[in-house]
Amino acid sequence: MQPSVTIEGKADMADVAHDTQVVLRLMPYPYRAMLAICSDLDETPDRQAYWDTARFLNTTQKTPMGPGVGLEVGNTIYFDMPPDQFAYWNTDDAGREMVRTLIHSGHIDALHSYGDLAARREDAGRALDELARHDCRLAVWIDHGTVATNFGADIMKGHGDEPGHTAYHADLTLGHGVRHVWRGRVTSIIGQNTPPRLGGIFTANHPVVSAKTVAKESAKRLLARFGSEKYAMHASNNVQRRIRLRDGLLVHEFLRSNPHWGGVSSCDTGKGIGQVLTGDMLSRLVDREGLCILYTHLGKACDRQVPFDESAVAAFRRLADYYRNGKILVTTTRRVLDYVAICETLHWDVQRDSNVLMINVTTEKDHAVWPIDPAGLTFYVPEATTCRVHINGKLVDNLQSNPPDKTGRSSVSVPWSKLEFPELSL
Repeated sequence: MQPSVTIEGKADMADVAHDTQVVLRLMPYPYRAMLAICSDLDETPDRQAYWDTARFLNTTQKTPMGPGVGLEVGNTIYFDMPPDQFAYWNTDDAGREMVRTLIHSGHIDALHSYGDLAARREDAGRALDELARHDCRLAVWIDHGTVATNFGADIMKGHGDEPGHTAYHADLTLGHGVRHVWRGRVTSIIGQNTPPRLGGIFTANHPVVSAKTVAKESAKRLLARFGSEKYAMHASNNVQRRIRLRDGLLVHEFLRSNPHWGGVSSCDTGKGIGQVLTGDMLSRLVDREGLCILYTHLGKACDRQVPFDESAVAAFRRLADYYRNGKILVTTTRRVLDYVAICETLHWDVQRDSNVLMINVTTEKDHAVWPIDPAGLTFYVPEATTCRVHINGKLVDNLQSNPPDKTGRSSVSVPWSKLEFPELSL
């Protein structure tokens, strides 16, 4: 038997190659890109529209829009809103049960602030107490409009992380389980965690407006190079970064994308999404092997009876084809961001002998409330090698062996399981 050899590695999403034959694959096998439809629920009219939207996106059941597309798509929730908008405190008991059930299943994964009418720490505490009472936890926070509880000071004009302010709640919200925060930053670039490219924004059909969008994106990157903190994420084009809020607490801030030629606020609704999820956009995302947290509002201006029109339905069916063909992994915002976080912070060593290759992975335990799931982790390995993977000392007993992908390399994966959509009668 040959002597064993140990080689150490650390993940870097910008450059994961090492001098060994064991390399972290950027995406879960077999996918070349990842996408989350990150929808703010603004103006969603009622619980039925919210539920029909979720069923269409996550199941293949019969819906008012026809058979569902069977993807994995999350949604957001807030609590204190005017009575004409769907929100937790506005809906009835059946609607609140629906929300709690979808949180438990993972299909609601984000707080879209606490709502327009939540301006005090006590409002946040009341919402969090309700979530805790039903064992509901959310890992993602998304600023909303310019409400007081927002975290973003420069774009979203919030005070939620400002100690001493009546709207301060960051300690409560992060203590609840939130670890990913959006503070208003949106890009037109197709694909993050890949070198930024402006191709795909300009269109000859709308030369003036699309050229302005290209110019705006270029200006953001230029300002970032001159030290603008507001646009720092646009320069790196990374989907998330580690930051400290104004009270000193650490979170992952993430960047959303709307690559429509008209700019980041164009066609950011259910009616407009057919002009965003185009074949060209999806093909570019795959070719660039990028990540996308798509900025949209699926409930805005939707028909209560039929939430999506023909263009939107066609776009979601197009996206489903990319998913089923193993090109784009479509999942929730939390799952994309957790995957990025674990890949950027994990360490591994490789022990080899003549019979078995052992990959020992250590992940950063950065959140005691809600451990990060290693699902999807994929390592390229030498062909025809028996492999074992341990994560934080625990053997992965259902390790998946994969045939060569387009690179010609074989791999092993921690299986990625699709979330199970719940059954409810509404």
